[in-house]
Parts: sequence; C-alpha cells; structure tokens
Amino acid sequence: MLHVTAIDILALLACAIVFVTIFQRLGLGSVLGYLTAGLLIGPWGVGLIVEGEGLLHFAELGVVFLLFLIGIELRPARLWMLRRDVFGLGSAQVMLSGLVLGGIAWTWGLAPGAAVIVGFGLALSSTAIVLQILADRNELGTRHGRSVFSILLLQDLAVVPLLALVSILSTSSDAGEGWEAVALDVGLAVAAILGVILGGRFLLRGLFRAVAGARNHEVFAALSLLIVLGVAYLMQAVGLSMAMGAFMAGLLLAESEFRHQVRADIEPFRGFLLGLFFMAVGMSMDFGTAMAAGPMVIMLVLGLLLIKVTLLYGLTRRFGLGRDDAIRASVLLCQGGEFGFVLFTLAASTGLLDRATAQILILTVSITMALTPLMVKALPLLIPRRPDRAMRALAPQGGASGEASGPGGPVIIAGYGRVGQTVARLMEAADIPYHALDLQADRVSRARRDGQRVYYGDASRGDVLRGAGLDDARAVVITLDQPDHAERAAAAVRRIRPNVPVFARARDPVHAAELARHGVTASVSEALESSLQLGALLLRDAKQTPQDVDRLLGDLRAECLASGTAVPPPVRAVVAGGADPAQGALTPEARPLTGA
Repeated sequence: MLHVTAIDILALLACAIVFVTIFQRLGLGSVLGYLTAGLLIGPWGVGLIVEGEGLLHFAELGVVFLLFLIGIELRPARLWMLRRDVFGLGSAQVMLSGLVLGGIAWTWGLAPGAAVIVGFGLALSSTAIVLQILADRNELGTRHGRSVFSILLLQDLAVVPLLALVSILSTSSDAGEGWEAVALDVGLAVAAILGVILGGRFLLRGLFRAVAGARNHEVFAALSLLIVLGVAYLMQAVGLSMAMGAFMAGLLLAESEFRHQVRADIEPFRGFLLGLFFMAVGMSMDFGTAMAAGPMVIMLVLGLLLIKVTLLYGLTRRFGLGRDDAIRASVLLCQGGEFGFVLFTLAASTGLLDRATAQILILTVSITMALTPLMVKALPLLIPRRPDRAMRALAPQGGASGEASGPGGPVIIAGYGRVGQTVARLMEAADIPYHALDLQADRVSRARRDGQRVYYGDASRGDVLRGAGLDDARAVVITLDQPDHAERAAAAVRRIRPNVPVFARARDPVHAAELARHGVTASVSEALESSLQLGALLLRDAKQTPQDVDRLLGDLRAECLASGTAVPPPVRAVVAGGADPAQGALTPEARPLTGA
C-alpha cells in the first residue's frame, strides 16, 4: 500500500517546480525536468521517497487523462482518416520490431517464449512521454505527429494480445489452458468495447444533460471524472490498458456539446498526475542493478535505440513520410514504453522470465525513456536547416477538430440567449463561422438539434474558451446577462488573446465602463441604447430632422459614457414656476394659439 506523508507531497511539489522551471529555461522540456526531480528525491537520490513503484501505479492516471483529452479532441471522422497509419504503419511497426528484437533475444540465449515477450515488450514506446513532447512542441497536428500518434494508438490496442501471450507461454499453464484463457480474454475485451460504445451512444449525453440541468459545476466535474475513470477501469478489468479505455471515453464525447466543459474540468488532473508519473519513473530507476550489470545495461540501451530507429525510419519512409518527418518519428518512438514495466513484471511473476532479467529490462526501458527528451533536443543536428521546408513540415495540417483558424477563424459567442442567438444569425447571414458557449443545457441541446455550433461550457473560464477555439478566433462577442460573469469572461479573453477584438453586451453605462476596464474593445449598453432608440422614435414623430436626431442621440450617449451614469442628467428644467405639466411639456411651436 502506498504511504505518502505531507512532507513527501511538499518535496514532490518543490522539486517539480525547481527542476521543471530550470529545464524549461534550458530548452530541454518539462519531461526531463520531472524525471530528474524524481531521480533526486527517490531511493537512489536523497531517499526521501522510497516507494517509487507504488507511486508509479497511482500516477498512471496521468496517462489515462492525457489519452482521454486526446480522444475528446479527435473526432471519429478524423480517426477514420488515420486508419492507414493506425492499422498499416502501426501494425507493421509492432510486428517487425517485435520479431527482430525477439529474434535477437533468442539468439542471446532466452527461451523462445521469453524471447517473444521481450521482443514485443521492447517494441512498444512510451505514450506518456512522446505525446507530452509533441504537445509541448505543438506538433500533434503535423505529418510526423499524426503518424507517431497512430503508431502509439495501435500499440495500446496490442495490449490484450500481449497479455494473452504471457498467459499462453508461461511455464505455469499448459497449452490448452493458455488458448482457453486467451479466447476468454478476447471475448471479454470485445464485449466491454461494444458495451462502452452502446452506452456512450445512448446514455452518455442524457446523463450529462440531466446533471448539467442542475447547474452545479462540482457535480458536473465529478461526473466527468466518473466517466473517465469508470471506462478506464472497465477496460483494465478485461485486459485492455486504462489509457485505451480513457481514449474511447474521449472519442464518445468528441461530438458532444459538453466536450469543452469536460475538457476544462479534466485538464488540471492531467497536468498534475502526468508530471507525477514522470517523477515516479525517475524514482523507479534501479541504479543498484545498473551498477551490478553496467556494461550490459549500456549495451542494451544503445542497441534498443539503434535497432528501433533503423526499423522505424525504414517503415515510415515506406508509408510515405519524407526524410525529415521519418527522422523525427523514429527518434520520438525509439524508447521503450511504460507498458513494458507491466509486461516484464507479469512475465517474471509467472516464471516466464527470471526476476534479474526482468529488472535489467525495466531499467533499460526507464533509461531510454529518460534519454528521449535529450534525443529530441538533438534533432536539429540530424535534420539540415531549411527554413521554408521546415516550416511546411511543422505546420499543422488540419487540427483535431478540423475547424477554421487564423484570420478566417471563428467568432466566439459567450452566451447563447436571445442576444447571442441574434448575433449568431447575423454571423450565419454573413457566412462567418462561430462557436457559441452557454450554461443552459436545454438551450444548448435545442441549438445542437438545429445544427448550430453551440457547446455547453462556462464562458468565463479561460480553459473553456480555449477549447472552443479562442486561440484562433477572429473576434469575441460577450452576451452574458450576469455582469460579473461578463467581466470575468472579458478578463479571461484578454489573458489569452490580448489583441483580439472583444465586443460585449452591457446592462448600462456603468457596466460598460467596468467592461472597458477589463479590456473590452467596445460595448453596447442595452438600457441606454433602448432608451435612446425609443426617444429617437418620438423625435422623428415630432418632425425633428434626422441630423438633429442623430446629434441629440450622440450627445446624450457620449455624456452617459463619459460620466459613467445609467441615466443622462437633465438638459434643462422643462416644468417651472407651477406651470401645468401638460402644457409645460409642449414646445412653443406645438402649443395651441389663444386670444384674438
């Protein structure tokens, strides 16, 4: 059982802050900073925390949340477009690497069954480290990023067959029992996948809609966590990886109107737990084994990296990647993966591998994972500098959502009440794309049924706004009816996009002035403008010229906005000296003539 004290937590946080900041400033990335922090406070550093492996199992939830967030951004249609890379390139990589590495292990004296497990275990790569590096470098949408993601996805799908292989090949099972076990495992996995798909299709939206209708953000966030962890643990129970289950849960919500709010609720857990995972990997590195078998470990590390780079480069070139992209993909995927920890430990517990061999393999995988950020940092040495070509290679080619960006990006409408809907109709008439956010679940559902791009989410939160496309938005319109929410939304937009135009609905000039202090470009005061327009109707009916009407409205509007008052001050006393109010309200020209 994992025992972590308050001092341990403080040490984890302090080391993470110090080392990640240092390594980021050195341009080495956050992953290496976390690994170094874990190594320092682990059993082979100062020894403050000695339960690295126990912490690693808990911190694997960071990988779970990472795959969920990738799934929620990757719509099914987009995934279908990757089928050639997933099932073609991914399958070829696992099979070829597994057979080559397994063959080498067999020639070195391992039994055939053990060699197969070692070969395919080392063929896998680290989903957590690779995807984090791609995200840090903003390369998930590039050509090599898509190929790398496809290979990692197929590797996760290979978990069930590899676990079944351990059962079949272990010395504790005969062949008949092994094949019966694999048939049962595969059947359970297929049934669980079908159950998750059907449940997600017919139950998930209704469940989120019911909880969202209660307008309780904490309960909504709890439901998001329940869905992610529930599906992940279900997949683990039937032999699939938890990360694969989380990815499926994300895919099921990818087309949902709740995707942006769910993403914003899960993101903080992902960041913290993924950092903890990398630190736990650093703590788990067994330098006692490394010192006892130093030359062998060094040879295994260098051999594994060289063999996988060579095989990956050949395969990626064969599947259409250019030279530079093939080099990037090969370096990113040449390390061992976190699933190797599970596979080699399981093989040792069943007698398929001896424990000393398993420890050496786990250490080898850990070292290759730690070296990955440094190898990625050295990529410019392998790829000649060609600015125009490099820019084309690294430019995202259709993001996960496939939505417009840049100058032609969407308008973000914060609030989809009557004002927001009117703005949306204007955008449609002008053929300008928009994404709207609203916290009324029923309103969002009705809009989605009508084909509108409306999502459930709190528009006063920066992470929700970013999920809706704020980074690429051409403008933001804030139509929220609660003044404090509108001000928070304006401040959130300005923190992320200081220069994007922001237009807002204000209750009155006082609120408009407050919005301006929060960075709103321009606002419309509904109380003032409705009053001015009503007054304009009266003035036109009184035969005032259009020029006079415009001048009077402009003067009063400017006076209200300058003074920050909700009601214009009196121009002059209309009724005085006890005059009849009805008569005093008339202009001299309009009064009836009396006398001779």
